[in-house]
Amino acid sequence: MLESDKFKATVGDIVTVTLSELKQEELEALVEFIYENGSVLSEKGKKHARTLFVAADKYDIPHLRDLCTEPQELISSSKLANVISILNLSLTPFNEALNNAAVRFVLRNLLAICNTAEFKSFVRKYPDLTVEIMKSSLTRKWKNIYF
Repeated sequence: MLESDKFKATVGDIVTVTLSELKQEELEALVEFIYENGSVLSEKGKKHARTLFVAADKYDIPHLRDLCTEPQELISSSKLANVISILNLSLTPFNEALNNAAVRFVLRNLLAICNTAEFKSFVRKYPDLTVEIMKSSLTRKWKNIYF
C-alpha cells in the first residue's frame, strides 16, 4: 500500500501518503495496527472496526479484515440503523461469518428494516440476495407457525 505511487506525493525529500477516505482517528487506528505488527485490534481499532474492515480490503490487509470480524466487533454492533451497511460489507469481499450474522439479524427484524432507505437501496443493488432473504424469512415464519 505504501509503495504504490497512487497514494504518494513527493515534495523534495518529503513523501506524503494520502488516505482520504479515513478520518484522523480511523487512520491512527490503522497505523497503530500496522505498527503493532498486526497482532490485535486496539480499543481504538474496535471502535472503528467497520471502517478498518473496508480499509483492510482496499489495501489488502487480510489479517486486519479477519480481526475486524473475528471478535465479532461488526456483528455485535448490528442495529437496525447499520445492519444493511454491515450486510453490504460482508459481500465485498464475501465474509461468510459476517454475512450469516447480518442476514440472521435482518431476518429477525425484517419488518422494521424493510421500511428503511438503506434496505430499498440494497434491494436495487442486490436483488438476488434480497429474494434469498425473503425466502428465508418466509421459510422461518412457516416453520414457527407449523412446527
